[in-house]
Amino acid sequence: MIINKKTMITKRKNPFLTYYYPNSLLADQFQTIQTNINFLMSEKMTQTIMVTSPEEGDGKSTLLANIAVAIAQQKKKVLLIDSNLRAPALHEFFYTSNTHGLTDVLSGRMTLSEVVHHTEIWRLDLLSSGSIPKNPVELLGSKIMKELLVKVKESYDVIILDSTALIKLPDTKLLASLCDGVLLVVKNGKTKLQSASEAKKMLEFAKARLLGVVLNQ
Repeated sequence: MIINKKTMITKRKNPFLTYYYPNSLLADQFQTIQTNINFLMSEKMTQTIMVTSPEEGDGKSTLLANIAVAIAQQKKKVLLIDSNLRAPALHEFFYTSNTHGLTDVLSGRMTLSEVVHHTEIWRLDLLSSGSIPKNPVELLGSKIMKELLVKVKESYDVIILDSTALIKLPDTKLLASLCDGVLLVVKNGKTKLQSASEAKKMLEFAKARLLGVVLNQ
């Protein structure tokens, strides 16, 4: 399924178009994606959503942040998890510290309540990645990560995870199998058809459910 056929998103310096410019055309596009996600969530049991792309540089982090804002504006409690343990970016969007985060929870050093950030956007919380570990694959594939995703479902309506690119690293394939669904972001003029096809096959091999594809421009 392709969400809204080919939904066109343009990058801007300010990542939160849906919050600061709610009446803009681009904010409308994010709202359209949010509406489609809501439909999928009501149709099937979809609460944890991973957003990934075939390769780096496809704009997935900006896109998922705006989707999270759009969902929060619909009076749903949202948790953003930066599970990109190699090149995390979400803490920069929210101007928060990344000293502690997901890696501390997965290693047992801290609890979720100690590291989660309550952002300026009502109902939207952020779990940043924390310090970059030496063993990201081991942490993301751990029993604790699986238990964490089950636990946060009790407190949040929607959990959205940022991840590494799909093709070159094993991290995302492990994580995809733990989530209820996956959104694949491809970039117009950059992502090759072969890469997109390979990414789709990898998700199928991981037995992940592909919710849709978003074309980013």
